[in-house]
Amino acid sequence: MKDILAFESRRDFLKKTALATTALAMAEPSWLAAKDASAPASGTLPWYRRTLRWGQTNITEIDPTRYDIAWWRQHWKRTLTQGIVVNAGGIVAYYPSRVPLHRPAQHLGGRDLFGELCRAAHEDGVVVFARMDSNRAHEEFYRAHPDWFAIDAAGRPYKAGDLFITCVNSPYYDEHIPAILREIIELYRPEGFTDNSWSGLGRGTICFCDNCRKKFRERTGQEIPRAKNWNDPTYRQWIRWNYDRRLEIWDLNNRITKAAGGADCIWAGMNSGSISGQCQSFRDYQGICQRADIIMLDHQSRSDASGFQHNGEAGKLIHGLLGWEKLIPESMAMYQAGRPTFRLATKPAPEARMWMLDGIAGGLQPWWHHVGAYHEDRRMYRTAEAVYRWHQANEEFLVNRKPIASVGVVWSQQNNDFFGRDDADVLVELPWRGATQALLRARIPYLPVQADHIDRDGSQFSVLVLPNFGAMSDAQVASVRRFVEHGGSLLATGESSRFDEWGDPRPDFALADLFGAQVADPRRASDEARRKKAANDTAHTYLRLSPERRALVDGPHIGTEPAVAGQRHEVLRGFEETDILPFGGILEPIRVEANAQVLMTFIPAFPIYPPETAWMREPKTDIPGLILNSARGGGHIVFMPADLDRRFGRDNLPDHGDLLANLVHWAAKDKGPLVVEGPGLIDCHLYRQSDRLILHLVNLTSAGTWRQPVHEFIPVGPLQVSVKLPPGVRGKRVSLRVAGKDVTAKTTAGRIRFEVKSILDHELVVIR
Repeated sequence: MKDILAFESRRDFLKKTALATTALAMAEPSWLAAKDASAPASGTLPWYRRTLRWGQTNITEIDPTRYDIAWWRQHWKRTLTQGIVVNAGGIVAYYPSRVPLHRPAQHLGGRDLFGELCRAAHEDGVVVFARMDSNRAHEEFYRAHPDWFAIDAAGRPYKAGDLFITCVNSPYYDEHIPAILREIIELYRPEGFTDNSWSGLGRGTICFCDNCRKKFRERTGQEIPRAKNWNDPTYRQWIRWNYDRRLEIWDLNNRITKAAGGADCIWAGMNSGSISGQCQSFRDYQGICQRADIIMLDHQSRSDASGFQHNGEAGKLIHGLLGWEKLIPESMAMYQAGRPTFRLATKPAPEARMWMLDGIAGGLQPWWHHVGAYHEDRRMYRTAEAVYRWHQANEEFLVNRKPIASVGVVWSQQNNDFFGRDDADVLVELPWRGATQALLRARIPYLPVQADHIDRDGSQFSVLVLPNFGAMSDAQVASVRRFVEHGGSLLATGESSRFDEWGDPRPDFALADLFGAQVADPRRASDEARRKKAANDTAHTYLRLSPERRALVDGPHIGTEPAVAGQRHEVLRGFEETDILPFGGILEPIRVEANAQVLMTFIPAFPIYPPETAWMREPKTDIPGLILNSARGGGHIVFMPADLDRRFGRDNLPDHGDLLANLVHWAAKDKGPLVVEGPGLIDCHLYRQSDRLILHLVNLTSAGTWRQPVHEFIPVGPLQVSVKLPPGVRGKRVSLRVAGKDVTAKTTAGRIRFEVKSILDHELVVIR
């Protein structure tokens, strides 16, 4: 009986929706005949490829009573905004919807706020992304369709505050949301749709509703797992099934919008700039980018740990999947986002500006974002204008370009999921952050490389970096081998290649022959508790450098210093006055091949407190921390079981960053395309564009570098810049697009050299 009632209810719902959309289509507003911003002129790109500057007033439910559209239209003009994101429907409607249970915003009254804004934008030649928020509903909706909502194992609905969370496998996504999309298209003809919360429950919860149980059983023949268990094949299938369902939703919504609104009426969801965030939300970035015409990036602020540079990195990572010909607008909060969050207070202008500039340097398009249409703190209205005007004046240099880098840093969502599991922040994020922070600090341009794209993208790199890249498929391992066979170099740390794509331990490193090292005890890798302890350990441990040199260095001598046995390798340059480096982790025995070099060995932990006990109990072991090897293809191989990338990401010790930079320089055989010398922390992004090079220099030097927000800018300089000229770039003129002047340059041996006297926040250099 319950199933029959549900079917009847759904049939009535669809019938009412069809009647509503027909009536609304007959009442089509006259203003649809106004200028259609989405209709490209003959031979031009579609709107989603030519709308470079975006804005959003995230409408609150009280805004229908106070939205000053005339003022905001002037703000669009002042900021040279080409596209806006406007709240339309989902949890609540900002227009008079006739879709059953599509609740109007609390203070909407009889106003058609979305329609007014859509009309104003189109009259001004501004494109409109209709914003949806479609994963929750109010209690009356839940009471009408309880079978459309996510429930726990005890049958209780999942809630977020007072709202009930809908299930991605229910008719809410298959019928209700499509009905709203069709209605909005019939009424208003927006260019497309974006959705803030389209992917439903995250990875931390399991839905046991009848829809999920039925569909999972049809897919796998199994019941939904009762609890998280990364070693359970059914749980792994559940993870993959959830990813696939989100891709189905992406495809479904695009079929709906394109059928109703035309080929360029796209649905674009929203996505995160954090891979961990994408994993937690079951958003397969590779699968999404294969489908997407544009990526709308909901990534509004930095953390103290990741810094502004994470924004530029996010742009390059996503472009690596999406392609560099497409656009990635990013929601850039004008309010104080992050920690702490104050949605109605202005983010300090230097903080907001630096987040925008580093994102632009990484290939993102700016998108100012306010919560609410009326603010008592009006400083936030001034922040975007200067950046947008500079962006408009230089837009020809900011799109349709390809990055140049000699270093590729390898990543994958599957490694985050199945190697990182519940400790991805330590096992995956920290090594990545440490490796990339060392590259940024050394001003070495790098690109994120998705592990499945090594064969496609690897030819541009001299070296690949595997930062504790534990979970690798056989195909990914083979692609790394091919890269090395063709002369590429490799830097791998920690447990790279030790596990298969599901996180199951292999008997040895899959790349053991390249590393010149093998696991001494294969049983140890299966001990997950040991892995977590190793990752989280902050032991009082050190690494001993070889050969030891203290006998030649000024300081106390006791006569037992080891004799100096030869010269140190160049990767240890800068450490001439020390025989040890701090480590902080733990290492286990590894067998090393005779032809490999061991340059660092492990010193086990010894007491810290009381100070009288702080002396080495075991000053020397043969447990390797750094191994160098050579490849048949001529490349250099670095394997560092002592994962100093993770330690640098956590501790920020300069010794770790300096050593990592030395290793990359050696592995790349100093073939880098860019050298920047001078003071400060500078984020460098180099691009090729037809017959010219584009170089972004973003000055991250400030009192707020590692603690947000930035209060003021600190200028740095002069900087001496050397860039390798590729074929077709003559290097006859160097223009500084922020300083507004040309500078004298000298070209020798295929490199152009020039000086940038000072950088306040950023500089854009055009070399042609």
